[in-house]
Amino acid sequence: MNHPMEKLVRPGILALAPYRSARDEFGSTADVFLDANENSLGDPWGDGLHRYPDSGQGALKSAVARRKGVLPEQIFLGNGSDEAIDLLLRAFCEPGLDNVIIMPPTYGMYAVQAGIHGAELRQAPLRPDFSPDPPAVRAVTDARSKLLFLCSPNNPTGQCLPEDFILDMLGDFPGLVVIDEAYVDFARQPTWLDRLNDFPNLVVLQTLSKAWGLAALRVGMAFSGAFVNGILNKIKYPYNLGAPAIDIALKALENESVVQDKINILLAERRRLALRLPELTCVREVFPSDANFLLVRVADAEGIYRYLLEQSIVVRNRHRERHCENCLRITVGTAEENDRLLAALKHYPA
Repeated sequence: MNHPMEKLVRPGILALAPYRSARDEFGSTADVFLDANENSLGDPWGDGLHRYPDSGQGALKSAVARRKGVLPEQIFLGNGSDEAIDLLLRAFCEPGLDNVIIMPPTYGMYAVQAGIHGAELRQAPLRPDFSPDPPAVRAVTDARSKLLFLCSPNNPTGQCLPEDFILDMLGDFPGLVVIDEAYVDFARQPTWLDRLNDFPNLVVLQTLSKAWGLAALRVGMAFSGAFVNGILNKIKYPYNLGAPAIDIALKALENESVVQDKINILLAERRRLALRLPELTCVREVFPSDANFLLVRVADAEGIYRYLLEQSIVVRNRHRERHCENCLRITVGTAEENDRLLAALKHYPA
């Protein structure tokens, strides 16, 4: 019996025999490795970097599975969550035929990857209050709609999408519903990982770049049912995570309490900024946030952005995003960085 998600996969991908590396073909232990054309004399520092990493990432997947409460066969690990987005388009969207749906303002990589892979990009914009518009989503959905990207908490707005809206999409959408949870560790709403077994069309994206503070590693995660996950792992590059990234990620997952302490500090700083920013004359509105940033409407986004650059403070100008007129996206910094930002804005020559 065919899997219900099989019909969504591009036929060529479904029939594809995956690449097998030298170590994939070898399934035991040995003392002498002469199979992968590595440099047998080692790396310049003698750190063992001359060996290819585990292409199946078994140890890291097991650690992630324990931390997230899922099964290893439900995990894809990639070079940032962007790799998972790339592979979802590659596996499920036939160029020139299929479409993906986004809800702007949202993360820009969804549109970029749709363009790279020749998928039609359809938009169901959020309402001016940044709430979803279900009729708009349904209006642009058809039988060739393969992916619906839901960024929750959303970037750049910082707000989570309502649970009832996501449930409706999981029940109605004909393709995969991809919930991007890059900022979920800062949110009041729980992750959707607990619902993986309830919805075969659910894909959840997470990352070690945000709350875990490991942006330089580029370790992203996609969680889905075993069938969809098998497709992603089938078409990934064989060594898409290097050994140093795997080793550091394993060490980080053993220090969850340290990470949680940092999250708590950032949440406290987020609350402080949300209280202090509205006191400034140049600030018009601070939007609620479940992320490690705040979207702030100001008197003149272009002018204030340039002024802050002159003060050697960099924020993100989101003025040209839909419904984000005169908005800056401000990452929650250290207490000292936030104090410097507040002081600079207080002295902005309005």
